[in-house]
Amino acid sequence: MDTRVVKKKLGLKERYAAMTRGLHWDTTYQPMDKVFPYDKYEGIKIHDWDKWEDPFRLTMDAYWKYQAEKEKKLYAVIEAFAQSHGELGVTDARYINALKLFIQGVTPLEYYAHRGFAHAGRQFTGAGARVASQMQAVDELRHFQTETHAISHYNKYYNGMHNANHWFDNVWYLSVPKSFFEDAYSGGPFEFLTAVSFSFEYVLTNLLFVPFMSGAAHNGDLSTVTFGFSAQSDESRHMTLGIECIKFMLEQDPGNVPIVQRWMDKWFWRGYRLLTLVAMMQDYMLPKRVMSWKEAWEMYAESNGGALFADLARYGIRKPKGWEDACEGKDHISHQAWATFYQYGHAAAFHTWIPSKDELDWLSSKYPDTFQRHYRARLEHWGEQAEGKEGRWYNQILPMLCQVCQVPTLFTEPGDATEIALRETTYHGMKYHFCSDHCKEIFEHEPKKYVQAWIPVHQIYQGSCYPDEINPASPGDSPVREVIRYYGINGGEDNGEFSSSEDRQHFRQWSGRMKPQGHGE
Repeated sequence: MDTRVVKKKLGLKERYAAMTRGLHWDTTYQPMDKVFPYDKYEGIKIHDWDKWEDPFRLTMDAYWKYQAEKEKKLYAVIEAFAQSHGELGVTDARYINALKLFIQGVTPLEYYAHRGFAHAGRQFTGAGARVASQMQAVDELRHFQTETHAISHYNKYYNGMHNANHWFDNVWYLSVPKSFFEDAYSGGPFEFLTAVSFSFEYVLTNLLFVPFMSGAAHNGDLSTVTFGFSAQSDESRHMTLGIECIKFMLEQDPGNVPIVQRWMDKWFWRGYRLLTLVAMMQDYMLPKRVMSWKEAWEMYAESNGGALFADLARYGIRKPKGWEDACEGKDHISHQAWATFYQYGHAAAFHTWIPSKDELDWLSSKYPDTFQRHYRARLEHWGEQAEGKEGRWYNQILPMLCQVCQVPTLFTEPGDATEIALRETTYHGMKYHFCSDHCKEIFEHEPKKYVQAWIPVHQIYQGSCYPDEINPASPGDSPVREVIRYYGINGGEDNGEFSSSEDRQHFRQWSGRMKPQGHGE
């Protein structure tokens, strides 16, 4: 009788190796370089793919089990929130506008990230990088779905959420997040990882998911809090993988250092410009605030990011070029962005308003060096104007957009908050405009890429954003009105002044909170 041989159970490290590296094979009918042509053309040199480390050593079977448990908890909360009419439990209807901006501008990025990682994973020769990309692609698709499911409940009761995908492809301010990810996944696989896994996930994502989700909790939105923290556990894994990716490239070859540094300069700045929308949400769109944008920046960017770059200094990496300007901008960008959206509130798909006196006082206390001096008087003037005979003021002239980040040129010069920052350059006889030295430098390094940018204001002036039957030059036609119709925005319902909006009126009726008239609830 033969003695049974008990096979030793694989440890976590051995099992991870078997389920990742063990699934790899070298091709024979075609050379490996021909099958994986894109992991070399950026100039990144990889000498040993086995040095790629996933700190979590997560295999696909463990991944599905882990995510399934999270899904059960998440959808139980979402269902309970819907059954208890949680949409009426938020602080006031102004808060809903933050969710509108989230579903319009943030949720589609999750799907873009899914597409990007699915594509990038196909380009890597190393099995470890391919498996990591596959799992993150599934993560990002899950985030898109859970955010859509959670916020779709609000779409049953409030305006400004019914056409988010179409708006993402067409509306002027949503070209800012859209262009970020189109720029990222039209680069090579290593640049994509630097842009998303590192610059966006590691350096910048905490500024969205942590303080904003805490703000959602303070404003009674349990549904958003739950999907946010469910996603954040994935983001923590992505952040760790992002830094490992950077270290892997830097350790493989000294020639990789200048390439990675240039990408970090570029993608830090591009991500910072994208976060302008988040800064505005945090300072102006949360009726009950947890912290100011300035405080969040100091905690999650200056403190955490500063420590990160100190760690990377041993590889020869310095802070990104735009770091000092971004740290100065923490005092300004949310106020400058809100002023812009207030002026163009008739051309957006959410409501805007003038903050109450208490809220202006809060902003003055959080920004003692800048808000009182540069921004409060303008908001108070607009508030008086809205309540007077003139009525609320809307700017009917379209703003100039930056050719790279596609944000309106609303930012001021470093060191001088009274002077709008404008830069320009000429390429093949055409003049291009920028919001900063950093966007101008990004353009000048890759001009052929950015001359192809779909700039919304240019498209409007060229007549590309009107319904087919409309001639904007015809007497009596309103170009702004027709562009809004082309966008699919219901003027006066999805946008405009909050105090006279259907959302405010319905919220007051449904919740029974008949409060005095004013800009807020």
